[in-house]
Amino acid sequence: MTPWFTGFVRHTVAPGDTLWRIAWHYGTTLSALDAANPDTDPFDLRPGQRLTVPLGFPVTPADIPWCSALAEYCVRGLAARYPWLIEERIGESALGRPVYALTAGDGPRRCVFTAAHHANEWITAPLVMKYAETLAAALAAGEQVYGVPAEEINFRTRISFVPMVNPDGVDLVTGALGEPYRSRAGDIARGWPSIPFPEGWKANLQGVDLNLQYPAGWEAARAIKTAQGFDRPAPRDYVGPAPLSAPESSALAKFTEALDPDLVLAYHTQGEAIYWQFMGSAPPGSRELGLRLAAASGYALTEAPYDSGFAGYKDWFLQDFGRPGFTVEAGSGENPLPLSDFDSLWEANLGLMTLAALGVE
Repeated sequence: MTPWFTGFVRHTVAPGDTLWRIAWHYGTTLSALDAANPDTDPFDLRPGQRLTVPLGFPVTPADIPWCSALAEYCVRGLAARYPWLIEERIGESALGRPVYALTAGDGPRRCVFTAAHHANEWITAPLVMKYAETLAAALAAGEQVYGVPAEEINFRTRISFVPMVNPDGVDLVTGALGEPYRSRAGDIARGWPSIPFPEGWKANLQGVDLNLQYPAGWEAARAIKTAQGFDRPAPRDYVGPAPLSAPESSALAKFTEALDPDLVLAYHTQGEAIYWQFMGSAPPGSRELGLRLAAASGYALTEAPYDSGFAGYKDWFLQDFGRPGFTVEAGSGENPLPLSDFDSLWEANLGLMTLAALGVE
């Protein structure tokens, strides 16, 4: 079943093979074969030569629940179909699951788009991965993304996608986590009977809320959440014993520091809002770009509620890097948002991600 998850197969060239015959056999196109095998001479195929053959469907599914294994398959599949993409394992979860990044583009501007900090907000993972695939496919075909030539985006920007910051938590919420780990999470959840289990779970498998782990007002976040009763491992809102003590948030922080990006997007659900400040201020250009993102998405550019205004990834980036960063609360409703909402999420965020990548000239 692996080819159906990764979207490609490896083909060994046989005597008499041509690219047209290979494409016809696998139900794909010559342009897809060319993109996946850029160094192959179509007039000099040699028996025994190995080719990457993209299958005739997109890699990123948006009609099934996601899990950490599916995220890994999609990263592998996109890197195989579009070999100019860079696949990187940036760290591990509390259970040892990989946290991946996929980087596209050659430009001087650097961006990081993250998703699924929170387990029950996993629908953001296919959202950012679909953008990565859309951008790569458009570049291969010489097409546009949101009215902008993909070649221009590629030339101006280098985007690193981190689609699943919290793989363990996502696996718990979507049913992919087995025993004994599910029972251990259940033991934590029993201390919080008002939070539905597992659908109300946001934390990692240590019961730490990963988006309350960053050293930007972490002490204030601890005071707020402790006053609300979240003073120990919980399905959500426990800040952990210290900033960056969770392996997932620590991995993303180290990755971000190494990249030194010009902008970050942190995708969450829900609320149809874009948060752009930390402690009432933001770097130059943030408001102008934020207004563009709001106009493209239909979301409101606003301040985060005080109780949620500290220790987030975006907060830390604004504080330590002094460059624009945005938390995007995609969609509306009750988490986890249903897959039936995906098309509307995609429509709202295609332009937002494109404009964020390009920035304000």
